[in-house]
Amino acid sequence: MELFAEQGYEKTSLREIAERLDVTKAALYYHFKTKEDILISISDDLIQPVDELITWAEAQPRTLATKQEVVRRYSDALWGARDFFRFVQENQASVRDLAIGESFKGRMTAVNALLHEPGASMTSQVRSLTALFALHAGMFTVRDLEGDPEEKRAAVLEVALDLVTQADAGDTADPAGTGDVLTD
Repeated sequence: MELFAEQGYEKTSLREIAERLDVTKAALYYHFKTKEDILISISDDLIQPVDELITWAEAQPRTLATKQEVVRRYSDALWGARDFFRFVQENQASVRDLAIGESFKGRMTAVNALLHEPGASMTSQVRSLTALFALHAGMFTVRDLEGDPEEKRAAVLEVALDLVTQADAGDTADPAGTGDVLTD
């Protein structure tokens, strides 16, 4: 992962990976036929918390508290695998064409679906999706801001939680997703 993150997917060779791992190229080929196989193996371990989150959330009631907990746990998963997610972000063109790209997109879609009600208004859907993007972008963009790393992470999480809360309020005000707001 370090090599992929440092050099990019395309510029990292199997020879360099073997050297970094202090194994022969033949030994590496025995276990992994391609760089993509290596990347899939790495991602399977790092993405597991997201898969566990999706499984957990699908069994929970669709309440605001559950949606907020999804955002908190997703934030934890992202920060726990930040080198991997930084790699995905910085190598979008390469990753998009790999099986891992489709897999990652599917997970993002699944998490986003957990954050808004079926038939939610477009505004609510955009808010919930923007909450996820805020978490992703926040890992990279706040690096350049002055301040404590944990304070930065907390601020990004607060913004994402606020967006999900607003999305949920929009779902409640317009349960049919028609754009009509219910009033007393």
